[in-house]
Amino acid sequence: MLSYENENGVKYWHLVKPSEMEEKGKGPGNRMMAEVYLPRLLTMKGTIQNYVDNLFETIFSVNHRGNTLPLAIKYLFDIFDDYAAHHGITDPDVVHSWKSNSLPLRFWVNLIKNPNLILDIHKSDTVDACLSIVGQCLMDACSYSDHPLTRDSPCSKLLYAKDIPNYKEWVNRYYRDIQNLPQVSDQDMNALLTEHSNAHQYDFHSYSALNKLYLGYAQKYRDQGSPTGVGNNDEILLELETELLITELSWSLSEAGSRNDQPNSDPINN
Repeated sequence: MLSYENENGVKYWHLVKPSEMEEKGKGPGNRMMAEVYLPRLLTMKGTIQNYVDNLFETIFSVNHRGNTLPLAIKYLFDIFDDYAAHHGITDPDVVHSWKSNSLPLRFWVNLIKNPNLILDIHKSDTVDACLSIVGQCLMDACSYSDHPLTRDSPCSKLLYAKDIPNYKEWVNRYYRDIQNLPQVSDQDMNALLTEHSNAHQYDFHSYSALNKLYLGYAQKYRDQGSPTGVGNNDEILLELETELLITELSWSLSEAGSRNDQPNSDPINN
């Protein structure tokens, strides 16, 4: 324990870890002893347990509360299964790792740890630490192999040690359910991509993309020689400049046309 005496002679006692004894004289420590920290950690874990379970159930459910599985996930997972069968890969850990790395670990873990990517919120250090524990739990649930725990394992591993086997079963069931779904044909996938392209055709501008390619890459590497068979570097840059000018002209004309099509709101004085 550390004690601090104020000018009135009153002593304040603080429960701290033994490693914080070196901080004596620098003010009260801001950490608690394990006897206080661990019970509070378990209590908080029990408070949010239902929310974590609901989150994982939503992630690893083919049909959850009327929300059907996106066709792109089924199409991608079928590619993994077909590729493994074509090359004679019989180790289930390999295909399991492909599927886990493509969706839960790359997408969901990133969103769990960084909610500020989709929400306009401030992520404090405390919230960041808590979300990292939930993200680590999801990573352990997607792991095909078991990692033995020791007394030296971090609290984030020990906290959900009893829940990980249940979550692992959810992940395996999720992959089995997707495998048992009807196969998505190439025509259905192309129709889906076309539908999304038409729905978001005005959300992205080819002019901005082409401008980024030209200013960010073409000019940056214009002094480097072009690979054999590709053509003269100056010719490539000339084509890019031409495409850029054509796109800019088309964009300007479309903007001008849209402005002319709008009715004039100013009154005309005759």
